[in-house]
Amino acid sequence: MGQTIGRWLRGAALLPVALTAGVLAYAQEDDIATRLAALEESVNGSASAYVDNSYLFLIGGIIVMLMAAGFCMLEAGLVRSKNAAMQSTKNVALYSIAGLMFWVVGYNMAYPAETVLNGLLGVTPGPWSGGDLSVQSDAGYAPASDWFFQMVFVATAASIVSGTVAERVKLWPFLIFTAILTAVIYPIVVSWEWGGGYLDSVWAFSDFAGSTLVHSVGGWAALVGAIVIGPRTGKYFGKQINPMPGSNIPLAALGTFILWFGWFGFNGASQLAAGTAADINSVAQIFANTNMAAVGGVIAAMITTAFLYKGKVDATMVFNGAIGGLVSITAEPLMPTMGQAVLIGGVGGILVVLAVPLLDKFKIDDVVGAIPAHLVCGIWGTMIVAATNDGASYLGQFVGVALTGVFVVAASTVVWLLLKFTIGVRCSLEAEEMGLDKAEIGLEAYPEFTRG
Repeated sequence: MGQTIGRWLRGAALLPVALTAGVLAYAQEDDIATRLAALEESVNGSASAYVDNSYLFLIGGIIVMLMAAGFCMLEAGLVRSKNAAMQSTKNVALYSIAGLMFWVVGYNMAYPAETVLNGLLGVTPGPWSGGDLSVQSDAGYAPASDWFFQMVFVATAASIVSGTVAERVKLWPFLIFTAILTAVIYPIVVSWEWGGGYLDSVWAFSDFAGSTLVHSVGGWAALVGAIVIGPRTGKYFGKQINPMPGSNIPLAALGTFILWFGWFGFNGASQLAAGTAADINSVAQIFANTNMAAVGGVIAAMITTAFLYKGKVDATMVFNGAIGGLVSITAEPLMPTMGQAVLIGGVGGILVVLAVPLLDKFKIDDVVGAIPAHLVCGIWGTMIVAATNDGASYLGQFVGVALTGVFVVAASTVVWLLLKFTIGVRCSLEAEEMGLDKAEIGLEAYPEFTRG
């Protein structure tokens, strides 16, 4: 009994100590939570966020760069076998020229230090410079990471033109047009929005990752090129349309999947930051919405072609349905719900199917269907932004679409016509019948098959 009472007394004596320890532990945990919260807040401007933001640009840029391979495979598969080597060469060359011209003049025009004419033109001269590599940039990311990410975007715009004018355009005139597009035309349009110029400051125009600034620019330039150069010989006989099937549908399917993959970098890295939980949550939502828009585009294109073509599903329409869905969501991949993303992409897939015969009606020969997928869906995706983003208006979106169209059509017309009436843009009838692999490249893509 005495021992029991003694133990009870010792326990009672230790109770204040235990309570004190518990209070201290709780206070310590609360202090840790406070310090962690303060640390997280400070990280936003720290080297950690700087590295994360830079990695987002670099990894996103690498993924977008792979889209160049996607365009190359898609185009090589959708042209006839006698032109596949030409398409492959054009795509490698245009990527290289885009990088050179965007460094020499394009980047500083797209993101100028100052503008004139109410923000319509940037005036920063000379090649882009990376600045001091020994210090942390005030922008919050490594300067060269941003330049690289922006450069792969301009190459995408040039690739759109390549597919449309395939099989009849000469190599060097096309590459000259590419140089002007990537050095001047595209950067001026980009400066109006991403460079803080006219559309951004006056109209609050919104284009998250480039439905208009990238895809419609390429689409308008491609449309003008197709009109100036004319259709392939034998494509149209009066009201009759002569199909010219592509040489390798599996290769085109591979190109579609590569483009689909590349779009995660295209849209996801356009969040432009990855240093906070909120930014990463946004990037993840963008990935999900981007994927579901492509899903919607594919399914809608399949159903539409089956309905229009007596139950048959056109593979090329399905491929472009995916691309059309991706282009449609690019202007605003963050704000829609996943259900809305499916619907936005689905409308894009339907528009692709409907726009292809419309072009044929006007005898506009688009070899790979780039105009429906990039121009038509780019306009649709830009206009529908106002339905999910409260900061955008239908009027502001329309002004951005219209101004871009007018400028790119005017500038592209001047360049294409100058090329046409000087060095010429279209190959000879003999070269077209022979195939540009032999006539322009001197090397066939499939020598055993074409000879046999």
